Amino acid sequence: MDHDSTLLELDDAFVQDPYSVYAKLGAEGSAHRVRMPPGVPLIGGLPVWIVTGYDAVRSALADPRLSTDLNRIDGLFAQKEPDRTKRGGFSSAIASHMMHTDPPDHTRLRKLVSKAFTVRAIQALRPEIQRITDELVEDLSDHDEVDLLEAFAFPLPIRVICLLLGVPVAEQQEFKSWSRALVSGESPEAATAAATAVAGYLGDLVERKRRATTDDLLTALVAARDVDDRLSETELVSTAYLLFIAGFETTLNALGNGTLHLMRNWNQWEALREDRTLLPGAVEEFLRLESPLKHATFRCATEPVSVGDVEIPAGDFVLLAIASANRDPRRFDDPHALDVRRPAAGHLAFGHGIHHCLGAPLARVEVQMAFNALLDAFPAMRLAADPEDLRWRNSTIIRGLDSLPVRLNHR
Repeated sequence: MDHDSTLLELDDAFVQDPYSVYAKLGAEGSAHRVRMPPGVPLIGGLPVWIVTGYDAVRSALADPRLSTDLNRIDGLFAQKEPDRTKRGGFSSAIASHMMHTDPPDHTRLRKLVSKAFTVRAIQALRPEIQRITDELVEDLSDHDEVDLLEAFAFPLPIRVICLLLGVPVAEQQEFKSWSRALVSGESPEAATAAATAVAGYLGDLVERKRRATTDDLLTALVAARDVDDRLSETELVSTAYLLFIAGFETTLNALGNGTLHLMRNWNQWEALREDRTLLPGAVEEFLRLESPLKHATFRCATEPVSVGDVEIPAGDFVLLAIASANRDPRRFDDPHALDVRRPAAGHLAFGHGIHHCLGAPLARVEVQMAFNALLDAFPAMRLAADPEDLRWRNSTIIRGLDSLPVRLNHR
């Protein structure tokens, strides 16, 4: 069957509202051949498979026949941009990390950093996370109206991941500017330049850690490279890059997306304000309702894979719609509604299987502490814009807002 002759042409409206498309696709099955919107970076206009629905996505996330290996995925990007140096964060110089590897390399690389993200290790970071959160909230108190992403949700995880990696405080401002270029989705050229700058900076920082060791994760990775030879120099820099990107993206978007839905559902904000014991479950609900990643990282079928009644041919590229799974009415009652009392456990916002997000415990702690601080400091906070005017970032993977104007002290 010529799948490309029957594929669904997606337009840029899909970026702003993927859920209506997921609903249409879900009514027809679990695997769908589509052409991506022309305006999205890297794969705009290219044909891919999208897998929808909770059971199908969860199963596919753990299917070893769907490879995340960089060399395989690179074949997809090469169709759009033959020059490998222009593929932003997917250049092999900074993408040779566990997210883009299969076992046994994935197992080896993940094991090197897993100890830094245990629940016990994250609990030890709580005092520092609280200090950073308190400083940012204090800075907010001087303003009436702010972009909550720019002023709070963005710098919080950046400062935490810089602390974890051992980035000197005086150098963190550069990280913020590079991060903005990487997440904006507005300029592929700027994103490529920022990715190159981050890689160069991390390579330099690695050399400094070699000369003067400190108690941080990057120093531990340098030792794993130099003493035990457990990863290559490229893998070392790539792993640091992954920790940097993944360390702020999830928290940034979980905070922004959760705040948006709370502001649109004031009774839910009030429920949290009155009963903070609801916060841990509420964070899970934010992650379910508006997942920070609407699709899992790119995958390639290494052999024919059957999803429902459809066979995805070997060599084809696959997107797993996490956002569709987390709003599947067969798994979650009234799935498009925010309910901070909902038992949202089992959502797929952090993935499933061997690529389940290693930083999930850190993201959960950051988001819980951030909302607790906002509820204390700004109990009357409201949106300062019509929610229909807010725009979602132009990305295939990420589900996050461009900005989130709020009035901190509503009158």
